[in-house]
Amino acid sequence: MIGQKELDMSHRSGLRQAWWCVLAVAVIVAAGAGVWLGIDRGAAQVAADRPSLRQVAAFELPGPPGKRFDYLTIDEDDSYLLSAHLGAGLLHVIDLRTNTVVKTVRDVPGVEGVAYIADGKKVYTANLGDNTIGVIDLARMAVTKKLPTETKPDGIAYAAPFRKAYVSNERAKAESVIDVTTDTIVKVLRFDSETGVPQYDPVARKIYVNLQDQNTLAVIDPATDTVVARYRVDGCQQNHGMAIDAEHHRAFLSCEGNDTLTVLDLDTHRAIAHLPMAKGADVVMFDPGLGRIYVACGSGAISVFQMDDPAHFRKLQDFPVEPKIHSLVVDPRTHRVYAPAEQANGRPASKMFVFEAVTN
Repeated sequence: MIGQKELDMSHRSGLRQAWWCVLAVAVIVAAGAGVWLGIDRGAAQVAADRPSLRQVAAFELPGPPGKRFDYLTIDEDDSYLLSAHLGAGLLHVIDLRTNTVVKTVRDVPGVEGVAYIADGKKVYTANLGDNTIGVIDLARMAVTKKLPTETKPDGIAYAAPFRKAYVSNERAKAESVIDVTTDTIVKVLRFDSETGVPQYDPVARKIYVNLQDQNTLAVIDPATDTVVARYRVDGCQQNHGMAIDAEHHRAFLSCEGNDTLTVLDLDTHRAIAHLPMAKGADVVMFDPGLGRIYVACGSGAISVFQMDDPAHFRKLQDFPVEPKIHSLVVDPRTHRVYAPAEQANGRPASKMFVFEAVTN
């Protein structure tokens, strides 16, 4: 039979063992947390040490300094970069092979959207200043026609197989449809929301339009110019900018109201990723060759994201650039990123910065 002393000693021993178990668990948890935090800090340090972009050139653009720029596009047929200088009312035509301005086209007041139309070798501009769509003959490098449109024309999408262009008239809550063969507006679609950037999906053969007041994506069939669907984008507020990965059926939406890049599955119509952006996000561009998504942010950054596969996305970096850079474009052949700036080193400027992707 065990005596009281032995029982007391056994009880104290059990308490000590239990206490040491608690301490061991606490140490393991703390160590685990420390290891996780260490990895997080290490990843952040790697991102800082290995930037996702590298500046390779910069050159001056004509026009008054300190005036806002807007959309850019690339004419791959002629290796031209077309840059809308909104505040100056100019369109700069730049030779990508030499980074030189070959022509500055005038009579495009408040130019925002710009699209290269291969049919007829021309450029369409969305002119906020006089609410027109300008038609530029690239051979003459001059405006040959203006189409009166709705209030605040903005982004332009070109559906080449249908020979139609779609212009978002943001404030008018409308989408103008242009026959590019005749340069005439053939239809205007009305919405109950301001219209953000439109994009053409060459695989689905549909036009997507951001309805930014409703956090919704509208789908237009270019064969009939009717709205065939609307999809709510959960987790996104004020979807304005957009880029399309047609091959993998993904849309990348710049949600300006909550500083989020939302990835939308265009098959299931569901958001599959939400990633934080820098403040003041605007134009989104996708480089299919590298699986990179770039967002121009007016706060002074290009937010850079990586698509590891169609189901997995991650943020690489808020790459620091000059403040008030609202737009950019990617050359899919060279993977270079072009971003116009209205200030440099704290002073008004009219300048184009050129970056190349860093992939290792």
